[in-house]
Amino acid sequence: MKFKNNDICGMRKQIAIVMGGTTSEHNISIKSGQVVLDNIPESIFDAKPVVISAEEWTVNHMGNLIALNQSDFSYQYEGKKYIFDAVFIAVHGAPGENGVLQKVLDKAKVPYTGCSAAVSEITYNKHKTLEKLRPHGIAMAKNIIIDSNSNWNSKTLATSIGLPCFVKANKAGSSFGVVKVNKLEEISAAISTALAEDDEVLIESYLSGIEVSIGVIEYEGEVRVLAPTEIITHGDFFDYAAKYEGNSKEITPARLTSFQLQNLNTAARKVFNLLGVKGISRSDFIFMGDTPYFLELNSIPGLTAQSLLPMQAKQSGIALGDLIVDMINSCLKNNTFEE
Repeated sequence: MKFKNNDICGMRKQIAIVMGGTTSEHNISIKSGQVVLDNIPESIFDAKPVVISAEEWTVNHMGNLIALNQSDFSYQYEGKKYIFDAVFIAVHGAPGENGVLQKVLDKAKVPYTGCSAAVSEITYNKHKTLEKLRPHGIAMAKNIIIDSNSNWNSKTLATSIGLPCFVKANKAGSSFGVVKVNKLEEISAAISTALAEDDEVLIESYLSGIEVSIGVIEYEGEVRVLAPTEIITHGDFFDYAAKYEGNSKEITPARLTSFQLQNLNTAARKVFNLLGVKGISRSDFIFMGDTPYFLELNSIPGLTAQSLLPMQAKQSGIALGDLIVDMINSCLKNNTFEE
């Protein structure tokens, strides 16, 4: 690893590694946060874990769990006030990916990694993301959005979208609240499953083709498209079991033609730029012929041992530790805040 101890880090900066969250992705986020902690050199940063749950936000200070003051993102220990120089956001789901945590940090004037609050609000919402990209020629599946108050009819939905189709919680990750529907009579139960995760449901037409996931990151001042991963699932789709329990095969780099790879790289970079993403991201696509159809973007992708982005970075010649340090240094340099 080539850690860069530049003048930003003349004295050890106090860095909060924020993990956990209030959604079904809490435990996965804890694993990602631990990976970040394990990859931060103590000679450069003094990193402390901050865990968010539905009940509280706590910081681990020398083995002591202390409540965090959300108004200025500080904490007190033995009469002394501690503040952070920057925050590495490793929270999957709310409040890390939906802009809520970013708003807290903007108000406290604490620099953080990743997207702004405004961008996070869009990228966490699958339907809003698709609608923002649609006018710019990004290929995507046909979709319908409904909510918990919508009057919907299974037959009408099936006629409009077709079967099979996917029913997804509009604001959730790690494939929580995602169901593949093959028969008309399965739609109602699938919508109930999705509504257990979110109050909005995205219903998409089924696309059959090569499924790939591709990281796009900012590294050393440049936007870089990483080596893509081809996903071969042992089940119906890339669900939670496929992602985290070994029920899939991932091939990096993906087995694509040079033309397909060119199209994918162009589309992934375009999505990253159009949405205004910062830091790291991972986008999922399905190929229909030579055309990559965009599915969704993850603005805080997993960093666990089973996660795709670290594998893609390594394939592209970037060590995970170097990427993490670069992200922290970047947010320390470019610390602009939304009002």
